[in-house]
Amino acid sequence: MSHIPHKRPYRIAQSYILMQESLSPLVIYQRITANLGNVVKGQHSAIRKLMAAFASGGHVLLEDLPGTGKTTLAKALAQSLQLTFQRIQFTPDLLPSDILGVSIFDPRDQSFRFHKGPIFTEILLADEINRASPRAQSALLEAMAEQQVSIEGSRYPLNELFFVIATQNPIEFHGTYPLPEAQMDRFAMRFQLGYVGIEDEVAILTTHRTEQPMNDIKACVSRDEVLLLRKAVQAVRISEELKHYIVRLVSTTRQFAGIQMGASPRASLALMKVSQALALFDGLEFVTPQHIQEIAVAVLAHRLKIDSQARFSGMEAENVVTAILQKVPVPV
Repeated sequence: MSHIPHKRPYRIAQSYILMQESLSPLVIYQRITANLGNVVKGQHSAIRKLMAAFASGGHVLLEDLPGTGKTTLAKALAQSLQLTFQRIQFTPDLLPSDILGVSIFDPRDQSFRFHKGPIFTEILLADEINRASPRAQSALLEAMAEQQVSIEGSRYPLNELFFVIATQNPIEFHGTYPLPEAQMDRFAMRFQLGYVGIEDEVAILTTHRTEQPMNDIKACVSRDEVLLLRKAVQAVRISEELKHYIVRLVSTTRQFAGIQMGASPRASLALMKVSQALALFDGLEFVTPQHIQEIAVAVLAHRLKIDSQARFSGMEAENVVTAILQKVPVPV
């Protein structure tokens, strides 16, 4: 009997440790990325960037060729997090009401009832966003910036986990409408998936030979754990020196030769928040210069507008950001 009192506290302590581990932000991130990696092969860098944007409360623009897994990645994220998901196929005839919703007259009580559109979800895939008219594209502006939409004089809040993944094809511009600078600035990051390596592509063939991997993906974290992950990102420390470093990087884009319009203060905020997420994913409690440098191109390049002469001479926004990273001194 003398052994029993010793076993029970040990079991309680062990279960407490397991509970604490399951709620660890780093473990939450690792579970999600492992789940996504089972479906989207060979895209570890893209998954890390996507998760950094989501965990920091930003939105993502995926600019890549067809068939690289953009839609699959968005669906897999929603299923892994057990969040609601909506997909909008942007076309030239798409109207703002097709995105936001519409008021329909109800003859029973002689009043209009608002029927919410697909934007009222948690993860929204805006597929081929540049194929819709600017009027339809602008329906996303307020939603992405303020997590609300204004319709017929009324404001409707969106879900606190509202996250937009927009896609566009970088080579087919016939019948497309380039996103205006104001909307590009709403995206925390723009990046590409790219083609996977030979072995990863063979693995894709193997997994799709007899089944569809999307049918087997299960939720790996709870909603509370997703919220915990976001709160943990906000708690990651960033020194005053690194804040000044971020501002110097962003302000340099406004003075760089050949740049007609540099990055805004919103870019500085995005770069700081995404860097905090990367630090958390690396198991650190503070941001390092390497985290800022790792994500600077994805956060800043799409916000830069190159003047026509520099563009014709071959200047690209990604190269500009890389040059600025080499030019601005790194804090010691």
